[in-house]
Amino acid sequence: MQKGMRVLIIDDEPQIRKLLKVALGAHGYDIDESATGVDGISRAATFKPDILIIDLGLPDIDGKDVVKAIREWSQTPIIVLTARDQEQEKIDALDVGADDYVTKPFSVGELMARMRVSLRRAASSEHEPVITCGDLVVDLVQRRVTAAGREVKLTPTEYELIKILAQHRGRVLTHKQLLKAVWGTAYNEDTHYIRVYIGQLRRKIEDNPTQPRHIITESGVGYRLMDH
Repeated sequence: MQKGMRVLIIDDEPQIRKLLKVALGAHGYDIDESATGVDGISRAATFKPDILIIDLGLPDIDGKDVVKAIREWSQTPIIVLTARDQEQEKIDALDVGADDYVTKPFSVGELMARMRVSLRRAASSEHEPVITCGDLVVDLVQRRVTAAGREVKLTPTEYELIKILAQHRGRVLTHKQLLKAVWGTAYNEDTHYIRVYIGQLRRKIEDNPTQPRHIITESGVGYRLMDH
């Protein structure tokens, strides 16, 4: 990862800010920090970070509102920090525009891995004609998918699902985001559709569908296509 990447940390816990400042600073990141949501939004505009780390439990305004406010004018990658019992908060934050999440308590190594994926996605074109994830290749021009060199025959719905996962590879997509993208807003609550089609996709693209390497379940949240 390129040295001098700018990271803005918005978290009201001084010990978390200090931990991240030291750990990320040691890896060459340029850090700015804020203890409140309102100040964080302001700093995001002036500091112009390459990536933001936002705690959802802020003292002044909801972390989701910070994400929403920043998304009105910026597509900078956002990773949210959540407590273990904030599952719905996490889902809502992803739905309003966060790129990923890390659950507290977290390891710095895990956070940095998520940061690398988000930064890599931001740097690459959203309109790549061919997307490669390990031995899985999705050709958006030919609407063709291959796994380990063999062509995979997909139904139109299966293809739309793998396409949206591939376009956001490495990023968790919520059930609602997948339903809206593939089936439309009328199917917002029908998560069983996704489970059925993910199961069908895994049988076609995974070596062992019961231990998938490509499409990973994020329990209670959604699915992630691994960016190998």
